[in-house]
Amino acid sequence: MLAVAVIENAEAAEAALDPIRARLLAELRDPASAATVAARMGLPRQKVNYHLRMLEGFGLVVLVEERRRGNITERVMGAAARSYVISPAALPGVAPDPALEPNRLSARWMLAVAARLVKDVGTLITGADRARQRLATFALDGEVSFASAADRAAFVAELAAETAKLVEKYHSGTAAGARKHRLVVALHPSVKAAPQITQTAGNPGQTEEP
Repeated sequence: MLAVAVIENAEAAEAALDPIRARLLAELRDPASAATVAARMGLPRQKVNYHLRMLEGFGLVVLVEERRRGNITERVMGAAARSYVISPAALPGVAPDPALEPNRLSARWMLAVAARLVKDVGTLITGADRARQRLATFALDGEVSFASAADRAAFVAELAAETAKLVEKYHSGTAAGARKHRLVVALHPSVKAAPQITQTAGNPGQTEEP
């Protein structure tokens, strides 16, 4: 099972976004038969089979094994991946384009860059899987806290300057066989976790934040 699979086909994306099929994908992280999953979800087995065939047709679920039970062959299905990402390639006519939002301080420009990153890396993963080759990538992910907006601005300026120095040091536009690599650096406020709501003892209708 893959850690993450990229959905690039519009019809496959539509199939995965159906509430029942989305739940099936989650349930089948642990492979099971249609009868077993139907019992878990409280749905008729025929209905589950219909949705499983749809997902299997797009390669979102795969056959894990077949078990013989009397005169019946039971098919055990599993999700192709633990999680899925829908690439902007699934919506080619309206996929975000960083060139349409030239303001590099705009959050929407950052979002367009991130969408392009998903699209490009998804395409590269698909190609590498078909060729049975490894894909050379690198990413950093972390958090930094700033005491003031001035410190944040100074950090961004220094980060940009140092990155430019590294690019100038290693970039080669003339070397034979040189391959272009896209570099993306982003900085944005961290998303705050939603507060947990717990029931107050003795009063089921009252809630409180811990």
